[in-house]
Amino acid sequence: MKFKILLPFLLLFVLSQTIFSQIDSVKPSELYTWLKSIPELDVRQIKSDTIFSEAYEIMITQPIDHNNPDGPKFKEQFFLSHVDKNKPMVIELDGYAVNNRTSELTRILGCNQIMVEHRYFGESVPEPFDWKYLDFRQAAADHHKIIQLLKQFYKGKWVSTGISKGGSTVIFHRRFYPDDVDVSVPYVGPINRSIEDQRVYEFIKDVSTQECRDKVRDFQILCLNKRNELYPMFLKNAEDKGLTYNIVGNEKAYEYSILEYSFAFWQWNNGGCTMIPDDSSSIEKIWEHLLANGGVTYFDDKSIEDNYPFFYQCYTNYGYYGYDIDPFKDYLHYADGHTPFFIPPGVNPTFDPEPMKDISNWVQNDAKNFIFIYGEVDPWSATGVCLNGKTNSIKMVLPGGSHRSRIKGFPQKSKDLIYSKLEEWLGVKIKP
Repeated sequence: MKFKILLPFLLLFVLSQTIFSQIDSVKPSELYTWLKSIPELDVRQIKSDTIFSEAYEIMITQPIDHNNPDGPKFKEQFFLSHVDKNKPMVIELDGYAVNNRTSELTRILGCNQIMVEHRYFGESVPEPFDWKYLDFRQAAADHHKIIQLLKQFYKGKWVSTGISKGGSTVIFHRRFYPDDVDVSVPYVGPINRSIEDQRVYEFIKDVSTQECRDKVRDFQILCLNKRNELYPMFLKNAEDKGLTYNIVGNEKAYEYSILEYSFAFWQWNNGGCTMIPDDSSSIEKIWEHLLANGGVTYFDDKSIEDNYPFFYQCYTNYGYYGYDIDPFKDYLHYADGHTPFFIPPGVNPTFDPEPMKDISNWVQNDAKNFIFIYGEVDPWSATGVCLNGKTNSIKMVLPGGSHRSRIKGFPQKSKDLIYSKLEEWLGVKIKP
């Protein structure tokens, strides 16, 4: 009896010793060993997507000012997901803070991936904090350092990509370090000319059909006309969700939420113009549509404060857009169409148009092996790149596409062209 009672415990003991001995015998991967050997990297293993064998969150030590490499440093976050050191590497240069995810290009190519957070965003904020080191060149130097370091391990071709401001960041990086990667695929990345780029106004005046444009404008006027009913709902929503509008002001924020509607509606194109309420709709339906498609949560204090690094760049060299108030002059009491309230406190930025002029000129005359992706009705495509045929780069515009435009949404003939360029430039074969 005693033997029968002890047997399960003996088996459990033997099994546990076997498991522990197996764990002790598992050697760190070649990649992990190499990463841990680099003094500038803080490495933490994380759960990977199923297409990868291992993944890491990494903090790399960067100079705050790359012109003074021995000066103050900060930690920049990036994520590395591994398949095979000899396969291509997709590096996504994000324009903001990042969470690890798998990009469309990585899935298409079945390869390795790096996801990079932009300096001054998320976990990658320098101390001491100085706005003057937030510019195109400094960020490009961050990305150059990461690429050159990881090229010591990865031997395949390199592809840079990014979405929206990340797409622009891809272009900026290649302008200063054109040989860092073999191919670039920026998605919906604008190249703005000023803090109120007029091309956006003209685009919104001409996008889609006259019927749809009229519905968008009429909805904005409807919301301004129904101010007495909608404004209390705007305030109640703020109370319920803990939103404050001290930076802009409640009344002005309400009007700007309506002015933002036309840009946001076309940017995201959520369901087309047939779903826009009119004056026969209930006030609840009108409010819910404005809440979902306007700028109600774009002008609250936290949203503005969280995006101060973005707005600082907009007002110094990245550019932005304002609002054409001509159709609404008879209905506005507070908003003038300008957005100086986005400027971080304590700074007085001056917009310098020369970097964007230089980048536009470079894109037209020298930028090789680019596939630029845009959406037809996305207002950011109004300030997209212009090609003149002097390089081998191509610009693909998704018919009816919004800011969500991706390769998977293109017609098959267009996808075949994109795939053929990737195959030619990377020396790979893409499985449809």
